[in-house]
Amino acid sequence: MLGTLSRGLEWINRLFAGVSMLAMLTAGGILTSSVATRYFFKLPTDWQDEASIFLLVGATFLSGAYVQAQRGHIGIGLLAGLLPARWNRIRARLCDCLSLLFCGFFTWKSWALWLEAWQDGRTTDSTWAPSLWIPYGLMAVGMTVLSVQLALQLVSNSPHEGEHP
Repeated sequence: MLGTLSRGLEWINRLFAGVSMLAMLTAGGILTSSVATRYFFKLPTDWQDEASIFLLVGATFLSGAYVQAQRGHIGIGLLAGLLPARWNRIRARLCDCLSLLFCGFFTWKSWALWLEAWQDGRTTDSTWAPSLWIPYGLMAVGMTVLSVQLALQLVSNSPHEGEHP
């Protein structure tokens, strides 16, 4: 069952990484076209900042589990190099446990924010006024997948930073 969950999560992570790349490219294109439109045609745009922020929020949170699966996060290698292997494994598992607790709490709060924004119809304060459930939903989905990734790594004893599979 862990193997099936792991393969499914790997597929979701790759999908979200691809979506995140497209979102970042789109945000860059939107901001570039906005600058060009304002400079060359003197036409203001009122939506580009929020659209770019929403895309970047999605890219950031949806790619988190992929980065965690690759152990691509920033780590402090000093301790890993100084500690004996056994203590380093304990340190790494403790870090994963604490990360899971933090991400689990963040996931719960993200879903609560999403639900409030959805039920109350909350929007941003701009003239464009997009719904706030969009970035909150992206945040909640990304944190949920990251929490599942952390839990799966803890249960399956996957390698930690500084170790090789």
